[in-house]
Amino acid sequence: MSARERLVESARELLWERGYVGTSPKTIQERAEAGQGSMYHHFASKQDLARAAIDRTAEEMREAVDAQLSGPGPAVGRIAAYLRRERDVLRGCPIGRLTQDPDVMATPTLRGPVEETFAWLRARLAAVVQEGADHGELESSVDPDSTAAAIVATLQGGYVLARAAGASEPFEQAIAGILALLDARTVR
Repeated sequence: MSARERLVESARELLWERGYVGTSPKTIQERAEAGQGSMYHHFASKQDLARAAIDRTAEEMREAVDAQLSGPGPAVGRIAAYLRRERDVLRGCPIGRLTQDPDVMATPTLRGPVEETFAWLRARLAAVVQEGADHGELESSVDPDSTAAAIVATLQGGYVLARAAGASEPFEQAIAGILALLDARTVR
């Protein structure tokens, strides 16, 4: 892995673990086993490196979600598979955790990919819900946009509840709850 790649990967891990403020350039360099000169050769600032790290995380998240939601099977089944996929619940969502970082949210360059990723996720889920309605799997009265927003809010809120409890059960309950609500709108 090149020095640039090691810096981006180290920044990704540290942003997830510590947030933007808690991630110093020195810590990134140490984890990446790269010197200060190397870091500033590839990136003009910590903010530029953080943007590259956030972009990479967002891209990987979109690819994984899209692959799962584009798979075979009924719409509700694909949504359920996405929500129930294996994840490190107590670490939280690497993009969602950034919303709790005031410096990320106050910096348009860093906030942009976070906002775009959640907009994409809501739109992608809304498309799957619409597909379910169009194929008669879900009631035609289901609002795809509201349903997608509820799914994303439940997923992100589930992470918060699990982290607060120090256990994955609240996350699992939140997912079971949203899936039960979705199931209630399934055409039998």
